[in-house]
Amino acid sequence: MHRPQFKASVASRQRGISLIVVMLLLIIASILGAGAAQIASMGERSARNERDMQLAWQSAEAALMDAEYDIHGPGTSRNALLGDVQSTNAFVVGCGSSGTSKGLCALTETGKPAWLAVTFDDNSSSAKTTAFGDITGRPFAAKADPDDAGILPALKPRYIIEPLSDPLNRDKSVSAPPAYIFRVTAMGFGPRKDIQAVSQILYRN
Repeated sequence: MHRPQFKASVASRQRGISLIVVMLLLIIASILGAGAAQIASMGERSARNERDMQLAWQSAEAALMDAEYDIHGPGTSRNALLGDVQSTNAFVVGCGSSGTSKGLCALTETGKPAWLAVTFDDNSSSAKTTAFGDITGRPFAAKADPDDAGILPALKPRYIIEPLSDPLNRDKSVSAPPAYIFRVTAMGFGPRKDIQAVSQILYRN
């Protein structure tokens, strides 16, 4: 009479252990699933950040090319001014904010260089940087409103130009006109205004 009760007790304990094992397996599977989802989310976020930075870098590179065209391109309003520069009169201390001096920055001997002192994300009419197309008239696709959704740059890329004495100038005679090269600094933007990339070149016309 006691043996069936013993078998029933063992079977009951086995069912209890099986339930615990199944619950543990479910917990482990849930943890693994949550971890996999988090890894996938981090990968997607990383890929999105990389895309946004690439957009900003490409925008900055586009601004550098626009600046080169600004300097030597035929028909631009500053071609005669910058094409064969022998005077730095058009370059303004603190950078020009209007007319043919817009974004042209005189080199200062002390203090911050112009590219560290200007505000590149200022796109107002009084900005001390030149936006893509301001001088060259070339179009650039950017958001009409920085808060708009999408992957276009939040703002047009902007640049400044500084004159530097040409270290490779071979003619050092007193009567020879001075020779200059240009330091061009450009900032591009990603889909958000705070995603920024800066590129800089030395350009000899």
